[in-house]
Amino acid sequence: MLRKFLPVLLCGVLLAPAAPANDAAPALQRPKVALVLSGGGARGFAHIGVLRVLRELRVPVDIVVGTSMGSVVGGAYAAGASVSELERIARETDWGAVIADRPARDMLAFRRREEDILLPSRIEFGVSREGLTLPPAAAGNATLEKVLGDALPPGTRDKPVNQLPLPFRSVASDLVTGELVDLADTPLFLTLRASLAVPGVFQPVRVRDRLVVDGGLVRNLPVDMAHAMGADVVIAVNVGTPLAPEKDLRSAIGVANQMLQILTEQNVQRSIKELLPQDILIAPDLSGVSFLDFQNYARAIDLGEQAARAMAPRLAALALDAQAYAVHEHRRLAAPALDDAPLPLAKLEVQASGNLEPDALAAQSGLERGAPVTRAQVREAVHSLYGRGDLQRVEADVNDDGGKRTVTIRAAESPWATNRARVGLELASDFRDTNNFALKLMHVRSALNPSGGELRTVARIGTQRAFGMQFFQPLGAGANWYVAPDIQYNSFGSDVFNDGHRQARLSYDTASVSAVLGRQIGNFGDLQFGIARQRIGIRKTIPDDALAVHGFDITHFLRYRVDTLDSLAFPSRGMLINAELQQSTADTTHDAQARSAFSWLGAFHRAEWAGHAAFEWARARQGTAPQVLGGFLRLSGTATDSVQGRSVALTRLVMARKMMTLPSALGGLMRVGFSVEAGGGFDHDQPIRGASFKQAGSAFVSVDTRFGPAFLALGATKDGARTAYVFLGPIW
Repeated sequence: MLRKFLPVLLCGVLLAPAAPANDAAPALQRPKVALVLSGGGARGFAHIGVLRVLRELRVPVDIVVGTSMGSVVGGAYAAGASVSELERIARETDWGAVIADRPARDMLAFRRREEDILLPSRIEFGVSREGLTLPPAAAGNATLEKVLGDALPPGTRDKPVNQLPLPFRSVASDLVTGELVDLADTPLFLTLRASLAVPGVFQPVRVRDRLVVDGGLVRNLPVDMAHAMGADVVIAVNVGTPLAPEKDLRSAIGVANQMLQILTEQNVQRSIKELLPQDILIAPDLSGVSFLDFQNYARAIDLGEQAARAMAPRLAALALDAQAYAVHEHRRLAAPALDDAPLPLAKLEVQASGNLEPDALAAQSGLERGAPVTRAQVREAVHSLYGRGDLQRVEADVNDDGGKRTVTIRAAESPWATNRARVGLELASDFRDTNNFALKLMHVRSALNPSGGELRTVARIGTQRAFGMQFFQPLGAGANWYVAPDIQYNSFGSDVFNDGHRQARLSYDTASVSAVLGRQIGNFGDLQFGIARQRIGIRKTIPDDALAVHGFDITHFLRYRVDTLDSLAFPSRGMLINAELQQSTADTTHDAQARSAFSWLGAFHRAEWAGHAAFEWARARQGTAPQVLGGFLRLSGTATDSVQGRSVALTRLVMARKMMTLPSALGGLMRVGFSVEAGGGFDHDQPIRGASFKQAGSAFVSVDTRFGPAFLALGATKDGARTAYVFLGPIW
């Protein structure tokens, strides 16, 4: 064995560079070992399993080279992260959120959450003079960059890669020229982010004026780079996705993906041919783990470990004794993180591009000059700024001097998100008399002025016709107080019921103009005071009656809203609160009418189960309450909107179990569940007792689609009707 490695040992002695001045260790008297980790998306978790075996066998690593996911694992390892820490990151990260098209919903600004309620679809486009443009990537930056930052040891985020404990190198692809970009002296975080910019999944990154993406397109297994850095022995780990068989090439997406895999596989095969006789190739069998199968991290880690153990005889020849390996690891591992002590924020500087207003970003970050702030709070502030919805990148530099802290935030405007359109489709049927459809369009033009003015327009055609336009204007850059004048038009039909029986059908045409003074409460709610003038036209269509009633009224209202739900398709945490008081006065009679409504929904989850409890209450001094019941989850089985009264109350419990996860391009989770409901409508002279409530329930299948939640359900009211439901788009 000694004879076999003697030439390599001599080569290592002759070619090994002198130790740095700050490192007392002698020059290496053994082969210099390079670890080369390929890209492969979620399959790259196998690299952690390989590192686990290298640690157990005491195989030293002197150089690390990586691409894409291999760059992430390898860069963190070279910076001093332990194998256990990498395993913890893989285990605790919400990988579904990482590849989502935006931050988690409960991190969005309240107005962005409000858009989900107005139109729950996630089909969005940028609007420009050239026409409509798609977002630059299927996944957003926010959660990805947070995970990358958490994976790196403290103090290494902005350190150049050539100054890490282990020499590290990563590659990217120039999106304009197609050339390989050697990320030799860039900051570690930027290096990892650039190499992981998978085309079509994550946005490209600009490095030294070059627009770069995932390096796997040009060098997915950069063996040549490891040799050029002086490696005597290369341990190459290939986790790239193999070419798909013909039976899987029956769609445009499948064919396009195969084209990318052909490019990647060709350069991988060239790299494998560059391996020398003493080099070691580890190729885990990752069948069943796809490129975006991040939830299957545990299986990928185990398969990587199995593949490395199969090469244990060859790897063991490189092992050190326990003492030498401990010294080697001591030099590599990052020092334990110091306590993140808060320091007074002496200076907060915001550098913004495009139409972004630095003062508004500073206010929305939540960081206050003079207040004590930790580094973790700075990271959370950066993450929360993504919730605005119009930022492409946000970074922060933290510098401490003399017991005080200086924070510099750098924000780049998203070129498409300040002028965008969202398209939605709604379908609903109870397979009886209620069948509705709607095509909806929402346009949002933000950053209209330095204070953050925004114009939002919503249009709807179908069973109900509607058009609305609201101008939202903060009273100063980053101010919580705002004014929001708007105009609204609605045209729809509504049935009149008596004791649950349909008596007539009315056609309504309403037009209103309103002014609102509001105050945002954090990023989760607001309080509004407003006045509206409304014109109402009512005509009986069944039986047909040419006589129409017209009238005007003026309404004063007070409204309080809270929205912390993580999802509208099927929430698993957070709550939704709506409370409103109205006082209306008719122009003709001057009669005052008071109305009030309150609704609360609280979500919960446990293991594979998620659900919510909800309560609604509405009351009117005259006429009917502003809420009606009937339909799915609102006394399922009962005719839609057939339960009316001066007072209306509803309570329900909904639970569902996760069945599967759809591909991110199609939607989210599929669940199967049930509901238990009770409620009713009451006149003033009726006592509201438990026995007076109708009891209902349903069983359903729900799917979170890109157009919004979809349900197929069976519902029944006790001693009443039973019916089936299907709908796409509406929320609770």
